Amino acid sequence: MSEEILVNVTPRETRVAVVENGMLQELHIERGWRRGVVGNIYKGRVQRVMPGMQAAFVEIGLDRAAFLHANDIFRATAAPSSDSALETVLESAVDGEGEPVIAAPPVAPPTAQPQVVPSITELLREGQEIVVQVVKDPIGSKGARLTTQISIPSRYLVLLPQSKVIGVSSRIEDDAERQRLKALVSGQNGGMSGSGAAQHGYIVRTNAEGQPAEALAEDIAYLGRAWALIEQNVRTAGVGHCIYEDLSLPMRAVRDLIRRDVEKVKVDSRETCDRLRAFAAQYMPGLAEKIEHYGGARPVFDLYGVEDEIQRALDKEVPLKSGGYLVIDQTEAMTTVDVNTGSFLGQRNLEETVYRTNLEAAQAVARQLRLRNLGGIIIIDFIDMVDPEHRRQVLRTLEKSLARDHAKTTVYDFSPLGLVEMTRKRTIESLQRQLSEPCHECGGRGTLKTAETVTYEIFREITRAVRQFEAPRLLVIASPKVVARITDEESPAVAELEEFLGKSIRFQADEQYTQEQFDVVLL
Repeated sequence: MSEEILVNVTPRETRVAVVENGMLQELHIERGWRRGVVGNIYKGRVQRVMPGMQAAFVEIGLDRAAFLHANDIFRATAAPSSDSALETVLESAVDGEGEPVIAAPPVAPPTAQPQVVPSITELLREGQEIVVQVVKDPIGSKGARLTTQISIPSRYLVLLPQSKVIGVSSRIEDDAERQRLKALVSGQNGGMSGSGAAQHGYIVRTNAEGQPAEALAEDIAYLGRAWALIEQNVRTAGVGHCIYEDLSLPMRAVRDLIRRDVEKVKVDSRETCDRLRAFAAQYMPGLAEKIEHYGGARPVFDLYGVEDEIQRALDKEVPLKSGGYLVIDQTEAMTTVDVNTGSFLGQRNLEETVYRTNLEAAQAVARQLRLRNLGGIIIIDFIDMVDPEHRRQVLRTLEKSLARDHAKTTVYDFSPLGLVEMTRKRTIESLQRQLSEPCHECGGRGTLKTAETVTYEIFREITRAVRQFEAPRLLVIASPKVVARITDEESPAVAELEEFLGKSIRFQADEQYTQEQFDVVLL
């Protein structure tokens, strides 16, 4: 599989595109005035404790107070009785929960066995200063989601300063390699029971597979320096100050997205390219040569058709090569995907046509979820299939296509209604919500009241106004389409209304008015 990473840099916006076999798979956007805060560590103050929700709102210097649940508060007394039990959970948490990558939350050390969570009032008090890390960006009207279980990612490792367990990514399947990596990290860390320097826990990331001891040692040293700086900042920083900020988008892309199967990283900014090469030379020297400056006259995103793909990713309909299509609807509660055969007639029978369309749709759905960064609950309405084996194959294709997704996904079997329910971990706004805003005319409904409906609303408002106020004449200002309908098709009704009310009514069209807007003015 051919994979390339494209980095487009402008003064106020940076975009990173992941292209596989010539097709856009992922898009990450960072704007200078609104960088994401996932992974950042803040010194905060508890603003309000809510026992009924087992949570608290914490002031960390953002526009809205952030949310901290009792389950996300580190408690030393909640540690499991054995390190091996926690290690087992960590190993499944790294990549099973979405390995820490761009915009993914840091992995925190969970407890291995169910624990009784103390009341939030036992853990926090209003006005208390607290060090927290952001695990989810503010989304919509919701504030950021926080944890006190700090984790710091590097190229090959994730530092867990409040733990002493060393876990290995579940995506590294070779037992010998897992033991080698664990032994290397344990040795570099001074052993699990070593004395002297403070010991920390680590998660060995998938990128570490096959790496020499020197590479892991460099990461451990880097993470040690980062944690020492954080501890220093905690002592000196004021409430609401950021004491640790994650890398910029281009740096995170190099850290998290470059793998051995990536052919090239093309950067259209000479300055950014130089910084990325220096960063890669320090932390991943074997991959630094893959980074190159793109100086072509044609924009790099245009060269790969990325701009067109971004525009299509904002459409509800997604055409399939077979002639079928998807309809994707994103709402506050969930995302629905409807699969349709469209013009695809097939060559054998209806069941075969449906099966082939659903197979293609399963692959397209996986790509669209990743490209559009859709998260939360997702309902896929495949075309009904009679053959149980066809259902199994479609489900298997969907799961296989989701395998390269960095975000954690969980897919369930077909429901009795023939729907496939799944979840995808969401940490930042979807692509649509990053690039778009609700329609000013319809308020995001996706529909407008008809001119006829608005006409009758105007008639009711005229009647209401005349009963409340004395005025010999009335002026109605509305959109040209509504006024045209009133003065044409509804002119007899207007005459009847004038006679009934004993008032003169005049209508004026205004291009600035949307179809649903109007004003009734008393003269």
